[in-house]
Amino acid sequence: MTRSEEETIEFGRQLAVQLPPGSVILLFGELGMGKTALVRGLADGFGASPDEVSSPTFVIINEYRGKVLVYHVDLYRISESEVEDLGLEDLQSSQSIVVVEWADRLPYRINGAVEVFFEDLGEDDRSLILKKEPLGDDLKFFKFK
Repeated sequence: MTRSEEETIEFGRQLAVQLPPGSVILLFGELGMGKTALVRGLADGFGASPDEVSSPTFVIINEYRGKVLVYHVDLYRISESEVEDLGLEDLQSSQSIVVVEWADRLPYRINGAVEVFFEDLGEDDRSLILKKEPLGDDLKFFKFK
């Protein structure tokens, strides 16, 4: 659970140190849940400037350069049929990380992706649940005071 934007950013930083280049992170949650804040933490954890991170709602894909290239994809305004035209599979490489907001709009599953589910717990509190496919690859859970 995180209780502030800064805790959500820190969650992203901690997640970044556990993920190797080539990882795909899928984010699921409603508007205002902190998905972009989590991406700020991921970008910072991968050596990119968190100040450059903004929601790519209208441009669809932002790039942040750090120790690895972070692709930040936002599918909010994209229909499932348009997703295939984006060429998301071309972004994934051993020198990049791909983070997809509004991943529920993907018409297919991405094998090996880390899935993060945001759930509103009221006020500024949110639950962040991590899943990794295929099952069996455990990620640490983070606790905040």
